[in-house]
Amino acid sequence: MTERDLLSSDTRASEGYSHLTGTLADPAASSPPQPLREAVETAMRRYFEHLDGSQASDLYAMVMAEVEAPLLACVLEHTDGNQTRAADVLGLNRGTLRKKLKQYGLIEGDAP
Repeated sequence: MTERDLLSSDTRASEGYSHLTGTLADPAASSPPQPLREAVETAMRRYFEHLDGSQASDLYAMVMAEVEAPLLACVLEHTDGNQTRAADVLGLNRGTLRKKLKQYGLIEGDAP
């Protein structure tokens, strides 16, 4: 299992963490919503437990990529694909948003 796998939603779901992704992604989920801060803390504690003595590297970049990609995708969906509005919602420059969308392969025709 890779470091990234330890933070992925599929791994969390298979290890009893489906309530984290469910409440964050689905407002109608049956369990009470968990604040994002707590979800991140829980995921990070679990990640360190699973390292089992192995050394972590590039953790900041890995966590940011895990959070940033779905954030951008959801905001873009919320704005019906309007990048100017999405950039405003996110507080980013439109050029910065486009760069990030390309980085994560969220713009059609562009690969990560």
